[in-house]
Amino acid sequence: MLRISHYLRALAGHCPAPRVAPPGSPRPPVVIWNLLRRCNLTCKHCYATSADSVFRDELDTVAALKVIDDLHDAGVRVLILSGGEPLLRDDLFQLSAYARGKGFFLALSTNGTLIDASNIQQIAAANFDYVGISIDGLEATHDEFRQLKGSFASSMAAIRLCREQGIRVGLRTTLTQQNHTQLPRLLDLMNEYDVQKFYLSHLNYSGRGKRSRKLDAHQQMSREAMTLIFERAWHDIEQGRDSDFVSGNNDADAILLLHWVSRHLPHHYAALEQMLRAWGGNASGSGIANIDNTGEVHPDTYWWQHSVGNVRQTPFKSLWLERPDALLLKLREHPRAVGGRCGQCRWLDICNGNTRTRAWADGDLWGQDPGCHLSDDEIGLHAIPSVAMPCAR
Repeated sequence: MLRISHYLRALAGHCPAPRVAPPGSPRPPVVIWNLLRRCNLTCKHCYATSADSVFRDELDTVAALKVIDDLHDAGVRVLILSGGEPLLRDDLFQLSAYARGKGFFLALSTNGTLIDASNIQQIAAANFDYVGISIDGLEATHDEFRQLKGSFASSMAAIRLCREQGIRVGLRTTLTQQNHTQLPRLLDLMNEYDVQKFYLSHLNYSGRGKRSRKLDAHQQMSREAMTLIFERAWHDIEQGRDSDFVSGNNDADAILLLHWVSRHLPHHYAALEQMLRAWGGNASGSGIANIDNTGEVHPDTYWWQHSVGNVRQTPFKSLWLERPDALLLKLREHPRAVGGRCGQCRWLDICNGNTRTRAWADGDLWGQDPGCHLSDDEIGLHAIPSVAMPCAR
């Protein structure tokens, strides 16, 4: 995840640079926990291929409480509760209260359609550090992408309810060919609904997202979207607005940010480059971990085809820090031993090979990421013999 606003605020002298661990180093990660797989929606990009049905062998309340203890013992301090749709889990508020008592920074990741007057007080009382609600386009686009008519209206109503209760809200959008022209209007909704955070996710080719890769935004669409976000983030900083723009699933965004700063804030270029090299790019398998609904542990949420172990049998600390499997060790190399354009890129130390699951979807886990939106000239490459070079995705 690229913390765009934080880096720009640091350049403006409004805050320190983001705290980072040495790239690739073993560390207690941010954990995204899929509490269940059931969901009332069937979104076209869902990495968990969730559906409105009960899935077997999910962690019960006793096991889930033990996982919270386990994560705390491993030094994990940031926990994101996800699904499926986590509000479909009967013990959600019991689990969240227990995690809050342990001192976790706690976020709820939801589609928002189940937040209404009947539960908003309970959600507010849970004291989540923020609630992330997904909006993947304006009304018709969102409803079609999430395959439920009326879902946009329900999610926007949830955002309004949360803000009325003083809950910090994150609006999340996955960029596609269908919604890229709607991004300016989506960003306007932040101001209209007093939303503090905006997370732009690039499409990752995992689960239903792999089947829907034909919907992925093309190279120029991604670049235009990132430029708009950089401009909005900087404008808000100049206006003193409390907003937080981040992007995920395309670590090449950091290079676009560096280029944007070189054009608009050239005297800050060297400082930003230093901060981005300290950040080190993609952190799957080191700074990010995922626990799925059955207790399997993955390098991140898009790696459900590979488990590094199960927290039912082995403590998370052992799986992640003490006896990591071969894939985790490989992902923690910095820079990673990747091929194709990624391996010859001048920015590999910053990007770290980008998102490996997209490369895997193309047939080579350690090959080039087909989602990179940088040109050959930008990465310092003019030709690679015998390698196909797609100009767009």
